[in-house]
Formats: sequence, C-alpha cells, structure tokens
Amino acid sequence: MYLALLAGCLVGTAPLEVLLHTRVYARWRRLVLALVPTVVVFVAWDLYAIHRHQWSYDRRWMTGVRLPGRLPLEELLFFVVIPTCAILTLEAVRRRRPQWTIGDES
Repeated sequence: MYLALLAGCLVGTAPLEVLLHTRVYARWRRLVLALVPTVVVFVAWDLYAIHRHQWSYDRRWMTGVRLPGRLPLEELLFFVVIPTCAILTLEAVRRRRPQWTIGDES
C-alpha cells in the first residue's frame, strides 16, 4: 500500500514535467543536490528512532524489504519521492506564475 501511495504521487506530478516543461528531471544534478540533505537527515532520524524503539511501521502496508538499520525500503523512497513531487509542483507554479518569486532566481 505504501508503495502504491508513492507511485500515485509520482504519477500525479509526472505530467508537470512534460506539460509545463518544469525541467526538474532534465536538471537531475540540481534535483539530487536538493534531495541529498533531506534524505540524509531524515533517514538518520528514522534510523535513530527505530534503534531506540520509538518508531515502527505497520507490516501490513509494507513490502517487508528492510535496508540496513531495519529501515523499510518504502521509508527511504518516501524521502525521495515526496520531495521530488513537491519540487515538481513548485516548478510548475513558477512556470505558470513567473512573477511569483521565491528568492533563488538569478
């Protein structure tokens, strides 16, 4: 179920790349630079919480694939997929409303 939800998020935002020419995937280095801090910080946070038995996952919704530290595969994918969808959405808004600035325009 978790994977299906993540796939739905990607399917829902993927057309923005093509229809609005957001160029998020075309500028993959920029995307990776945006994702790395998020993935590192939140995976570390999850690993700490799992290790301390403060965080757990409902096995009914997971594939059962565990990464080192008992981190579910879906959780790692969450930290990649959701920010990617957010970036796609932000870039789509920027394409439709170029007068709206967020501070990184050069």
